[in-house]
Amino acid sequence: MRRTAIYRDPLFQEHKTGAGHPESPQRLEAIYRELERPELTAKLLFPDFSAASLEDIRRNHSARMIQEVAATAGKAAAYLDADTRTSARSYEAALLAAGALIDGINRLLAGRIDNGFALVRPPGHHAEQDRSMGFCLFNSLAVAARWAIKVRGLKRICVLDWDLHHGNGTQKSFYGSDKVLFCSFHQYPHYPGSGALGECGEGRGLGYTINVPLAGGQGDAAYAGLINDIFLPVARSFQPELILVSVGFDIALGDPLGAMRVSPAGLAYMTRALVGLAEQVCGGKLLLTLEGGYGLEAGHQGSLAVLSELYGAALDPAFPVYLGISQASALAAAPAPAELFQEVRRQQQPWWQL
Repeated sequence: MRRTAIYRDPLFQEHKTGAGHPESPQRLEAIYRELERPELTAKLLFPDFSAASLEDIRRNHSARMIQEVAATAGKAAAYLDADTRTSARSYEAALLAAGALIDGINRLLAGRIDNGFALVRPPGHHAEQDRSMGFCLFNSLAVAARWAIKVRGLKRICVLDWDLHHGNGTQKSFYGSDKVLFCSFHQYPHYPGSGALGECGEGRGLGYTINVPLAGGQGDAAYAGLINDIFLPVARSFQPELILVSVGFDIALGDPLGAMRVSPAGLAYMTRALVGLAEQVCGGKLLLTLEGGYGLEAGHQGSLAVLSELYGAALDPAFPVYLGISQASALAAAPAPAELFQEVRRQQQPWWQL
């Protein structure tokens, strides 16, 4: 089985957002409890890791923004925008979340783990260079990708964002870069309002941003088809040295903030496809990080589905979330929605063969 690293820490539950806020500490409670079970702790790796440095954060965020977030430290409640509330230890948690991804990349490049999942809070993919927003303080994935490029010299990183909401912050971080291929599947129009089909990058980055806007209501087969017909061919052509994934369990059926219909089996298939891709193109170097997802049971089951596929076997017989042969074969054959696929293919024709 694979050496799958899990990044967790009690500090991530100390980022308190107030009663009724959907991005709550409870999002991690159930899966953290599962991870304490001996059946799971014996199979997974739990590395020690430290917070990102301010130098790391500055590679992706302005000094003014960092100071605004740092100024919330020790305060019981503060707001960085109407939806983005902090508490006394939120700044620490945000630094540690970014540090988790940096550590994961470092271990992947050193061959000490096969893949990993950062079960962290606060999320990050909406945070822009100069602005915290959408429940996100710092953009952990973008900070870690910039670290990998600057410190470790990587030249090709592939980012898939399957969160319900468009990862505007990650897109903007690399919109002019040919070193990061960013692909997003998201409900549109929906918060934050970006991610239209025609947003394809600029300058050296032209063609390295792929947006797939979805109307809502898509389920397992549609998402499997998007992976099969859009993401996998482009990623194979790009030949990344590392694959990073913004995981949103808000695409799950019944999420209170979304209208998608993906089941644990669909999440498992997407993860299995990414594991296979990573093994083909970059020695298995695959790191996932938690973004959104506000249905607590869906997040719990989704996490187990993803972890089982990363590990390569059912983590526990009680969890029916590791795909069988017939289920996996059916999803592997699923095509992307025809009309949408044609639109994406026309848009991407100058750069990618789909």
